[in-house]
Amino acid sequence: MPPTEEIMIAMMIEIKNRSRTGTFCRTFTPGYQIPLGLRGGNCFKSSVRPTAGYRLVQLPNGTHSVYAPAYDEKMHPGPGPAAEAELLYVRQLKIPERMREGQGEFTVWDVGLGAAANVLAVLRSTREIPRPLRLVSFDDTAGPLAFALQHAPELGYLKDYERAAAAILERGQIQFTDGARQVDWRFQLGDFPSLLAHPPAHPLPPPSAILFDAFSPAKNPAMWTLPLFTNLFRVLDPQRPCALTTYSRSTMFRVTLLLAGFFVGRGHASGMKEETTVAANRLELLDEPLDQDWLARVQRSGSAEPLSEPIYRQAKVSAATWARLRGHAQFREGGAPGEPQS
Repeated sequence: MPPTEEIMIAMMIEIKNRSRTGTFCRTFTPGYQIPLGLRGGNCFKSSVRPTAGYRLVQLPNGTHSVYAPAYDEKMHPGPGPAAEAELLYVRQLKIPERMREGQGEFTVWDVGLGAAANVLAVLRSTREIPRPLRLVSFDDTAGPLAFALQHAPELGYLKDYERAAAAILERGQIQFTDGARQVDWRFQLGDFPSLLAHPPAHPLPPPSAILFDAFSPAKNPAMWTLPLFTNLFRVLDPQRPCALTTYSRSTMFRVTLLLAGFFVGRGHASGMKEETTVAANRLELLDEPLDQDWLARVQRSGSAEPLSEPIYRQAKVSAATWARLRGHAQFREGGAPGEPQS
């Protein structure tokens, strides 16, 4: 059963009191379950970074965002959390349109939950579409979300979804009715590369859309390696069209996606980014696929070789990688379905 108003108030107070120490193990009502991967006394206590150190920052347009000290980066530094999430992720992936066109449950993977701006933009933009929505968020910390809940009025985008966000923070899952549809939202707290490399006994539902919003490759290289995206491509359902988008437009990242098996295209401008990236397991999901002109420029780039391990570096494309790129289905006549290029 959903928590009562009194329980929600108590939960918010407790979150504020305990977020400074990273302790989120208390059960507020009977039946609240800690996610399977966090049981055994671990709970959120040793996995959630305290909110101490996160800062509220005002962007040039007057909106507020969250600064993450561990990576020395602002979240959504361009137009702000709500605008960037809507433009870069919701519109670019055409989530409302795709949900209206199909039937059955629509699954979104939210890779890099952070302060939850992206996933809440999906909820807000699709609430009147009568199709079940499953959300699976991933992150190695719930600290930014705890901080965002403390500063919900200033951030603004949590409006109407504070209860859902608080439930995700407290117990890692929530099912609720929102507008015209049912929502199942779960939070997988842990190391995303390890999760992909060693899938759980009960596989996660394959996605139809992926919001990829990790910190930059220079600050968080483990989230941008070729092994990670190869494993990510492998968990997709070949019978289910899936598209991924992110803010990076780097040649190295696009080469990584291509070698992992994705088709790759240019994405819309977003804030300070003149261009972003869209990838998919179906070529027809891309509005502007990378072409032979882009492929020719790869050889001139000083940073095109994918990361094979979680150590950031820049290198020109190797002969082996170049050969694999030239053989990719996207650059062959007809564009056959993607597959890891090996």
